[in-house]
Amino acid sequence: MPTYETLPRFTRDLEHLTPDQRYRFRRTVAAFVDDLRTGRQFRPGLRVKRVQRAARIYELTWSMGTGPAGRATFEYGAEVRPGTPHVIWRRIGTHDILTGP
Repeated sequence: MPTYETLPRFTRDLEHLTPDQRYRFRRTVAAFVDDLRTGRQFRPGLRVKRVQRAARIYELTWSMGTGPAGRATFEYGAEVRPGTPHVIWRRIGTHDILTGP
């Protein structure tokens, strides 16, 4: 199972999401974690890609129902357990978070 941590800004962003948006994020993260655990490429529906002009930072995009798509930014940190990816969640919200990923 991959390890993770959240930056304070991610925690503040998360508090501003609706309960339904948080639920959709948790459901998306379950698929994300499954792909990390199995070591295969991320499934296309997760839309994981590098953030332009931000070295080492990636974004994960998913549907939040009506309105703009949800996005979370993350980076890989030093392994906490050998051979296990460590994810650092940076921001969560809509496209607006990409101005300061």
